[in-house]
Amino acid sequence: MSQIGKPPCDSGVILHGEAARPCSAPSRYWTLVAAILGSSLAFIDGTVVNVALPAIQRELGATTSDAQWIMESYALFLASLLLVGGVLGDRFGRRRIFMFGIGLFTLASVGCSLSADVGLLIAARAVQGIGAALLVPGSLALISATFPQAERGAAIGTWSAFSGITAAIGPVIGGFLVDHYSWIWAFLVNVPVGALLMLICAAKVPESRGADSGAVDVAGAVLATIGLAGVVFALIEAPSRGWLATPVWSAAAIGIAALLMFVRIEARSAAPMLPLGLFRERNFAGANVLTLLLYAALGGSLFFLPLNLIQVQGYGATSAGAALLPFIAIMFLLSRWAGTLVDVFGPKPPLVIGPVIAAIGFALFAWPSIGSSYWMAFFPAICVLGLGMSITVAPLTTTVMNAVGPDLAGTASGINNAVSRTAALLAIALFGVVLTRVFDVRLADELTRLHAPSDVLSSVMAQRQKLAGIAIPEGYPDGAAVKHAVGLSFVAGFRWVMLVSAALALLSAISAWMMIQGEMRWRPIKGRGRALVSGHASAG
Repeated sequence: MSQIGKPPCDSGVILHGEAARPCSAPSRYWTLVAAILGSSLAFIDGTVVNVALPAIQRELGATTSDAQWIMESYALFLASLLLVGGVLGDRFGRRRIFMFGIGLFTLASVGCSLSADVGLLIAARAVQGIGAALLVPGSLALISATFPQAERGAAIGTWSAFSGITAAIGPVIGGFLVDHYSWIWAFLVNVPVGALLMLICAAKVPESRGADSGAVDVAGAVLATIGLAGVVFALIEAPSRGWLATPVWSAAAIGIAALLMFVRIEARSAAPMLPLGLFRERNFAGANVLTLLLYAALGGSLFFLPLNLIQVQGYGATSAGAALLPFIAIMFLLSRWAGTLVDVFGPKPPLVIGPVIAAIGFALFAWPSIGSSYWMAFFPAICVLGLGMSITVAPLTTTVMNAVGPDLAGTASGINNAVSRTAALLAIALFGVVLTRVFDVRLADELTRLHAPSDVLSSVMAQRQKLAGIAIPEGYPDGAAVKHAVGLSFVAGFRWVMLVSAALALLSAISAWMMIQGEMRWRPIKGRGRALVSGHASAG
């Protein structure tokens, strides 16, 4: 659940792609079907696996850092190679690269289901991430390459509607499979979809290439991957190994050095994967700072929510998967209305107000303790967070696209999309440090208060890297009290995670207030009196 639904600017990538090649109506129809199924693979994987993590942790004896790596290995390669995947499609053929990504993703899904230990599962997830980095931009590019500009709006609407349905039912289906069968099916569910998609692409989808695809930025891709991997490794492993452990500090040093070299190379490259010159445009830079902060809050916090619901609150995987349905429903229902906010008020007001409301939603998640009612504790927080994100996402996409010329809007949208994924990648690792630190301190205090025997104390503390997944020694008469202490310790850490998320959301609102430009003025709106609008928006 660390990535709920589609990231920002997916529609911008489609809308501002290059001119479409002439093709028949049936070809356009089947291309849209293929794009929907391809996006669905990534959307489902981003939500289903998170619901399955408690079962994986229990059956494979995984620690919380292992669970983080199961998510992060996938997210790492998706985030760092996403822009390269789009260039490869332009150069070697969008359908060809899209199909290669599907095949790699599907085979890796089989590998995930066959993994007998955590190490193999993490490796298979990394391969899945590489496949996703090829198929995700391909699914967007195929629509823009097939549908003429006049028909893209309708195609985007259809694609977005089905994406919303996928985002809603994916976690529920995944939870049902985990509850009634096995976590293995959370990965095997991708196989029939991938096989059907390969057949459709081979038989019905036309090939296309970019008019001027440019060179593949291999150096940039390698440095981005090494840099992000080093930083993420240090953040995930530091709680268990210590910051002064050689693998931890050396990984951090290598990661930071690689990221600095990445920036230097991108600044000098003739065909960079990340054109740094775009960040000279203040609205584009401001929108991406907002995206980095807000999507770090969203991705990092929602990674730990299913662990709380399942391991602490006692929800089944199906119920945990359904818990965020109100969030998705609110975003779906308000998407059209939110799309008009920039035209009415300009970019700044919604990009300030939306994150502030989202911050309130994150803060509300810090309220529930153990045994709280879903409708009284979690439902209000989910609804407020959904409202805040609804107000933010469409204006954010519009601001990114309006910040640059039409010829660069697709590139700008792709960069913002990648920033949102990178933000979640880093936040999951960073929030793990926060939660683990608070958990360890609170657990020691709780066990001391219970006067637990030394053997029980040793057993529980030896498993503290599993957080709420700690197994209580059998035969101990006060096992329920120890389990309750573990739950309270996790909730204490979870509250800090949500408060940090709220702070990040507020910082994103502040960044929008300081960086997003647009001269504010009043103009009459038919039927609505007068409204404050931005001179940067359409005059209408």
